[in-house]
Amino acid sequence: MIQQGSRVQIHYTLTVDGQTVDSSEGQDPLEYEHGSGQIIEGLEDQLEGKDVGHKGTIEVSPGKGYGEHDPDGIQVVPRDAFSEADGLEPGISVSGKDEEGNPFEATVTEITEDNVTLDFNHPLAGKTLSFDVEVVSVS
Repeated sequence: MIQQGSRVQIHYTLTVDGQTVDSSEGQDPLEYEHGSGQIIEGLEDQLEGKDVGHKGTIEVSPGKGYGEHDPDGIQVVPRDAFSEADGLEPGISVSGKDEEGNPFEATVTEITEDNVTLDFNHPLAGKTLSFDVEVVSVS
């Protein structure tokens, strides 16, 4: 039975808005230590107490997944802040360092002649996550 400190292996398929986002299909199962925060909170909470062989669908709300979409996470920056501005297009992910040297990752949402709009929210923020899971092993 899955409990704090268990080493767990699961196969999973993550679906968001009807689209498969990630899956362990055709790969080794995902292995994690239960209770250590290695997987998202809502999935870990709902796997607690499950046994080897359990199969089912686990729905995870944004608050227990990647958080709610935060409007303050959208920022407009000058286009000339990007050395490769001509290669930017909406939907691509960019990374870099802020003014204090901290790494960041963001998604480009809009480009104008002078500015680039970046979304610093996780791409799955505000989304309900649907995991089809199978518990493969617990030790």
